[in-house]
Amino acid sequence: MPHCTPEDLGLAALGEPLADDEAAHLADCESCRGEVARLRRAVDALAVPELAAPGPPVAPPPGLWAGIAAATGVSAAPRAADAAAAAPAAGPVPDVVPGPLPAPVEPPTEPVAPVVPLRPRRSRLLLAAAAALVVGLGVGAGAVALANRGDDGVPVAATVLDPLDGSDASGRAEVVERADGTRVLQVELTAGAPAEGYYEAWLLDESVSGLIPLGVVRAGTEEFELPAGLDLGEYPVVDVSVEPLDGDPAHSGVSVARGQLDT
Repeated sequence: MPHCTPEDLGLAALGEPLADDEAAHLADCESCRGEVARLRRAVDALAVPELAAPGPPVAPPPGLWAGIAAATGVSAAPRAADAAAAAPAAGPVPDVVPGPLPAPVEPPTEPVAPVVPLRPRRSRLLLAAAAALVVGLGVGAGAVALANRGDDGVPVAATVLDPLDGSDASGRAEVVERADGTRVLQVELTAGAPAEGYYEAWLLDESVSGLIPLGVVRAGTEEFELPAGLDLGEYPVVDVSVEPLDGDPAHSGVSVARGQLDT
């Protein structure tokens, strides 16, 4: 069976269900699973609350319903309670000047088509933006940000994250080895929301020339699974940067906190 299409990989990264054949292939294909893991970085970036928060509701201008009714022939009108709830805020708002209402339209005598319920929207605008972003936003080394699982592990290295260049960001990072042999980097970050973009965690070598991206990090505690076989002696520096939403997976060069693991 051929590999999953880019569209299916993007849907899987967004948590959308796949057809049975594609889902079965993804479960057995290490290459496709790795690609989905890398694409999830973009989804994590757009899941930042500051980026996904909806704006305040906008009330319709007065006279809008009358204009719709005049253009479509609808004779019903909104209930008074609904109209009052949708009243616009104070301030000048352009009005819609309705024309004369046409005669009521007789209901059709033929049976109408059945209504088929759609899948839950799950913020389609946000999912569409994430799908567009995953095209240009990759992740190296297959590192995947995890939910904070809270299961026990053995700490093997730790560091304090000191602020850089006058930043207010600080925190602590610790590498924990789980019972199954996997290692995760726990990052506790204290920082205000960036003016633009999002925070990302990295591992750097001591010369700050080699780096491994881990994923999006927010204020609070995040966990990142480390690649199998990674030598922390070669990449002991934990770095937190501010990254713009430009689709470029490279480090922005703007670091806000950093510390070296005591390996």
